[in-house]
Amino acid sequence: MTTDMLIQYVAAAIFGIAVLHTFSTKFFISLAHKSRHHAGLWHLLGEVEVVFGFWAFVLVTVIAVLVNQKEAIHYLEAQNFTEPLFVFAILVVAGTRPVLWAVQAFVSRIARALPLNTQLVSYFLCLSLVPLLGSFITEPAAMTLAALMLRDRFYSQAISERMKYMTLGVLFVNISIGGVLTSFAAPPVLMVAEKWGWNSAFMMQMFGWKAACAVVLNALLLSVFFRKELTALKAPEPTTADAPVPFSVVAIHFIFLAATVWFAHYPVVFLGLFLFFLGFTEAYKQYQDRLMLREGLLVAFFLAGLVVLGGKQEWWLQPLLAGMDNAVLFFGAVALTAVTDNAALTYLGSLVVGLPDPAKYALVSGAVTGGGLTVIANAPNPAGFAILKDSFSEKAISPLGLIASAALPTGIAALFLHFV
Repeated sequence: MTTDMLIQYVAAAIFGIAVLHTFSTKFFISLAHKSRHHAGLWHLLGEVEVVFGFWAFVLVTVIAVLVNQKEAIHYLEAQNFTEPLFVFAILVVAGTRPVLWAVQAFVSRIARALPLNTQLVSYFLCLSLVPLLGSFITEPAAMTLAALMLRDRFYSQAISERMKYMTLGVLFVNISIGGVLTSFAAPPVLMVAEKWGWNSAFMMQMFGWKAACAVVLNALLLSVFFRKELTALKAPEPTTADAPVPFSVVAIHFIFLAATVWFAHYPVVFLGLFLFFLGFTEAYKQYQDRLMLREGLLVAFFLAGLVVLGGKQEWWLQPLLAGMDNAVLFFGAVALTAVTDNAALTYLGSLVVGLPDPAKYALVSGAVTGGGLTVIANAPNPAGFAILKDSFSEKAISPLGLIASAALPTGIAALFLHFV
């Protein structure tokens, strides 16, 4: 066995351990609460955002030991970390008070205009309109806004644990499929759009209207199911975040947001813009709450770890994808997405030579359909996880609870994207 083969096998084993670790984080959080001397270590291992970064460090160490330090560094430098950096920047910009205030005001205006309970309509719009906005402001930005609004309006109140999990499941699924109305907003579509010649008109015709129907139906069914609990909730008390923000400040925030999206493929540009943005928020900090820098860095660390680990999985994933027919490829992509990032999955599929058009559709539609099943399935999921996890018992989210909650909305997404 050659050294390269050994590293590939070890990398696959480490990746499998990392996936199992993500399903065990609640166990480590429990240990942290019980331990006297090592609570910090168990709490660290219980942070989902740390898992893949930790095991990526293990993989790089293994490469350094089996080959040499130079090869380990060369492997890191060969990886593309644009997506983690972009998600970090867009999460911080989208999570600021002026942006959140503007979107909340828009949603509230629609909710008040309809002759229904305001909390019920707001809940429906958070799970439908905001995910669909992800096709224009990118999925990470939509996830950040939707999660913050759900946290402040609903998770901060005494809602049931079942409602929290089912809301999270629908949110993750709807964000994953809500970004396919255009060719630039969803990470798994971005990976193949240029190579396969998929523009926004093509995405709307082949994916968009189906995804929009599934998003609306998922949100509607959940709103109806929890209508009694929702109508019993009080409107949230006004806070400093609800105070009006000058139009000029809001406009400048959205300009930074749009510029970050426009230059999403050029980290040297959008990170430079991000530094200017930090200076602007400091100059007008009276219109800001705490910036989500910690959350953004944790999410970026998670995604960077996924990139490092995923870079050594091509040897088994690509042949697996190439050997499936269209129906098997769709459902196989749904299943594989649950244990890999869906953008990495479509990227590997784009490397398969001579993949026919129906197979391309099956791969991408399956990847976005399964994007809500786990926290690692879709790049924006860690952002929503980081924002909402403290609202759950023991400040942890059960991976099995998430899969169970996302199963029905995933099935509805599959109904529209595969069978319609």
